[in-house]
Amino acid sequence: MNRWRLAAVLVTSFAAVVAATAARADIVLPRAGQVGIGVQAQGGSMAPSGDLGQEFGAGPGIAVSIRYRMRFERAFGLSFDSQHLSERDARRFMKDPGSAFDTSTVLPGQRDKLKLVTAGVEFYQMFDTRERTVKMVSAGGGLAQISAHLDDGETQFPIAGDGIYLSLGAGVERFFLHSWAYDFGAKYMAIFHDGTLNHDVQAKIGLIFYAAY
Repeated sequence: MNRWRLAAVLVTSFAAVVAATAARADIVLPRAGQVGIGVQAQGGSMAPSGDLGQEFGAGPGIAVSIRYRMRFERAFGLSFDSQHLSERDARRFMKDPGSAFDTSTVLPGQRDKLKLVTAGVEFYQMFDTRERTVKMVSAGGGLAQISAHLDDGETQFPIAGDGIYLSLGAGVERFFLHSWAYDFGAKYMAIFHDGTLNHDVQAKIGLIFYAAY
């Protein structure tokens, strides 16, 4: 019983020390000229339209972002995203000759996942940059590379060439230790591929660190 009581005291003391340290932690807000590097986990969902959205729905992904802080509460950045979206109804579309993913004459497998890799530039307008919680909106565009995973382990690539995308987003940076911040965001992407328009919505959560200079 004494051991349990001692363990409880140690755990409580440790939690109190951590809380006190976090309360005293210095927050170093980034300035113009600093670069932030962030990594986020994300979930995406494709609207059921266009050549991609008709066949593939939702799935997880990862995003890497680089943000260069500028004057007047603005920023410029690069973004790299990779999403893996599950099929909606592969058997229905497997032999559709109008689909960019038609495998009926070239591959024996059935598509079960879409891999969507995007790389582009983003422009940010930020708000409350001298506060602990920084809000922002963004607009951007870039290239989209698309491939399909087949249930026999093969990969279908390339598919009707690369696409392009335009994006709109909003997010929050919440600084918690020095130049580290939680990075929350949502983004809409209009993806133009093989003559059709696809709609993708993402939600993201991760961390970003601003290097000092």
